[in-house]
Amino acid sequence: MASHIIDMLMTRNVFGTEEMRNVWSEENRTQKHLDVEAALALSEAEERLIPEDAAKVISEKAKVEFLNLEEIAVEVQKVRHALTPTVNALQNVCGPGYGEYVHYGVTTQDVIDTGVILQLKEAHQVIVRELQEVASELARLAREHRETPMAGRTHGVQGIPTTFGFKLSVLLNEVIRHLDRLRESEARVFTGVLSGAVGTFASFGPLGQAVERRSLEMLGLAAPDICWHSSRDRVAEYISILGMISATLAKMGNEFYNLMRTEIDELEEPFTDGKVGSSTMPHKRNPSAFESLASLAKPIRYNVAMAQESMIVEHERELMAWRGEWILVSESCIYLSFQLSTAKAVLSGLVVKPTSMEKNLNLMGGLMMSERVMFALGEPLGKQTAHHVVYEICMKAVEEGRPFRDVLLENEQVREAIAIEELEHLLDPMTYLGSAPLIVDQVVEKAEQSGWLEVKQQSDETVHN
Repeated sequence: MASHIIDMLMTRNVFGTEEMRNVWSEENRTQKHLDVEAALALSEAEERLIPEDAAKVISEKAKVEFLNLEEIAVEVQKVRHALTPTVNALQNVCGPGYGEYVHYGVTTQDVIDTGVILQLKEAHQVIVRELQEVASELARLAREHRETPMAGRTHGVQGIPTTFGFKLSVLLNEVIRHLDRLRESEARVFTGVLSGAVGTFASFGPLGQAVERRSLEMLGLAAPDICWHSSRDRVAEYISILGMISATLAKMGNEFYNLMRTEIDELEEPFTDGKVGSSTMPHKRNPSAFESLASLAKPIRYNVAMAQESMIVEHERELMAWRGEWILVSESCIYLSFQLSTAKAVLSGLVVKPTSMEKNLNLMGGLMMSERVMFALGEPLGKQTAHHVVYEICMKAVEEGRPFRDVLLENEQVREAIAIEELEHLLDPMTYLGSAPLIVDQVVEKAEQSGWLEVKQQSDETVHN
């Protein structure tokens, strides 16, 4: 019976995806350990450290289907060691003689660390693919709404007009930077380690570095310059990037959540027949997907902190810091997988309400256009003087609950400086979008040039590689 929220039958699919859970499953974790043992044996045979026949048998038997995981679990409980029971089980299925060469020269942390990196590399392919698809959806919506005017808000209240496409382009540009970060981290993060007890290759003799390099080459990983048992920056770097990706998705979810408020009503998340918002209020269509996007950033953010704390290691290695990684790496990937799949679904079916956006642009009775009026007055009066004049007019309009236009026209300085026809134009929020549409085009074009939006092509290349 599952006891963690990411594995419970009722909740697992709202905290992670099946694809990512499979990456971090017990079967896949064990298989990665066996993959390391197989590559190690084959490379050692090449260097004549162990017999070639032994390496062949070890590589053939290093398959999770040959082992009984339940029996291994009982043994783990008995011996209180994370890997020895797996090594013993592999030794047994290899038979007398050949099994003696399993795990030759390495230490537990070599195998577990390299196994985690193999899992992380597998998870990385999923994360990159999903984030590319999020970027493509953002680009599509940004193009579609490059000129859709809406209220730009600062400090939670209306400022001046912007476009919905501009808002989305800010997110798109951020996502592209995250994709760049993921790509730039690959050479550093996807590095294994097979250097023995304290990292000196003492058990291998002079062939240690060659064995490590060849083993990791077989596994598709880079070889380190030096043992990284006590250097956890690779894991911390990758989890920190995931934390930033998660925060971006949470920011989007929180922003859309606010724009879906009844009183704002500018967006709505996709709604399907049968979806229930409340057990007691039948009318509710809640922003549950937006909330999910925002909420899962918290555990990932705390995992980032734990990953960085895990960098503080005593001596050559120890379990106190290391063990935390076993929790945080899988959790972070699984939670992020749900955020990514949710973001894709939300963006692909997002309901945008331009009519509500236009209504909200006029909610303040023209006060949103105070900056524009100020700059127009600034030509004859000077900018600072114009700011003072318009400020007084704005405060009067707010306090008396009157339209900004009416109070402007009562001011002699305004009437002398601005013709009424010009004032009407200045107060039209639809004509004060600045360079927003142009910048949307530039951001989307740059995203296209990065290659990250070519999702199908990238995915095909990943499969072939």
